[in-house]
Amino acid sequence: MTANRAFPDPRDGISRREALRRTGVGAAALMAGAARADAPAAPPAATARSVIQVFLWGGMSHSDTWDPKPDAGYDYTGTFNKAIKTNVDGILLSDLFPMLAKQADKFSLIRGMTHGNNGHETAAYLMQTGHMPGERLAYPAIGAVFALFKGYQAGYKGLIPPYVVLTRPQGRFSESGFLGSKFKPFATGGDPNAPRFEVEGVVARGITDQRQAARRDLLNEMNVLAGATPDHPELAHSRECREQAYNLILGEGKDVFDLSKEDPKLRDRYGRHTFGQSCLVARRLVEAGVPYVTINYPGGWDTHSNHFATMSRQCPQLDQGLATLLQDLHDRGLLESTIVWCCGEFGRTPKVDWQPPWNGGRNHFGKVFTVLVAGGGFKGGRVVGATDDKGEEIKERPVYPIDLLGSIYRLAGIDPDAKLPHPLGYDARVLASTEAGAKTAGLLTEIM
Repeated sequence: MTANRAFPDPRDGISRREALRRTGVGAAALMAGAARADAPAAPPAATARSVIQVFLWGGMSHSDTWDPKPDAGYDYTGTFNKAIKTNVDGILLSDLFPMLAKQADKFSLIRGMTHGNNGHETAAYLMQTGHMPGERLAYPAIGAVFALFKGYQAGYKGLIPPYVVLTRPQGRFSESGFLGSKFKPFATGGDPNAPRFEVEGVVARGITDQRQAARRDLLNEMNVLAGATPDHPELAHSRECREQAYNLILGEGKDVFDLSKEDPKLRDRYGRHTFGQSCLVARRLVEAGVPYVTINYPGGWDTHSNHFATMSRQCPQLDQGLATLLQDLHDRGLLESTIVWCCGEFGRTPKVDWQPPWNGGRNHFGKVFTVLVAGGGFKGGRVVGATDDKGEEIKERPVYPIDLLGSIYRLAGIDPDAKLPHPLGYDARVLASTEAGAKTAGLLTEIM
């Protein structure tokens, strides 16, 4: 992976530290705020058991959605020039999100998110690892770190792997990094909105549960060696693994992914589309104790062209699925222990590109974008940071990937300075070491 060069020319008269702070792609930018006077004396208590990440890969426009600029003019708004009030005074959303507008007391918006990286792969890596692309080590994504600390090292006993992706892996980088294949996410495949959610390795296409059970029974009958030597340690281990696999296929795993067990009216509320039903599966997974679930939005948000048509189709689905997820988690008493965060790797340019071949599209924009966070210790009804009247510049409180990920780790009881096991013994940490040993630096204290 190569890093995008975003460092200003040193001849422009600003210091290296200021250059890194401005671009947001250097170590100093990632650790911005390390010496902030308002940093707490001690980290917050761990309150999050699980995380649901809604990854809007491709990059969703912030100015059309959660940081609307209705008065910016047609060159900036196009046809999306309406904002609506929410159930929290002073917070406005695009009128494409009427359901989330009724849930604003449950989430907060980080409108000052920034890193300055406009490459899909490098920005995705940065947002999901908190580390600079181009370093000598390929770090694991936050989900893999959760699988390590909240999964295997925490004695996680669930049959479902501790890191699950609905429904396709991200593909922009190796999510497990140097931790290896054990920490790769379990990608379900299939479509939860289909009549039968065919989960890879769990719910097989065209094979009924009765046939699976018959196959298992036949295998046991034919396994004469295991029956003759029941105390052999290797055969006993093989038997245990086989029993776990079939329990995943015919027991706990099958049940978690079986949406027919849900009230059809609730399924309707989530939306009878792939994203809405993925949100429902995510709720069932955290209910079963899975530490980390990622929903990779089907279809993505890379709207260089057909921007307004794509947004008109996808925003209502995002609104429905996400709003219902927050309400459902709240109603079940799960929101207090489940972090939900939603964003892409960057935003889209506030100014519309009307020229061919884009003809009304928005391009990559890592300078400013918005992140939605809720639950697990994050307060609702707040806004962190602010942008100018066109959404092109941050006016106050820039937030960097290390601030966001560090806050999520802290709320989950994971030390951002903890060592990660590297196969060659390199000194690798969850996040880059903070300046002056201020381990609470950069936390989103306004909403924690």
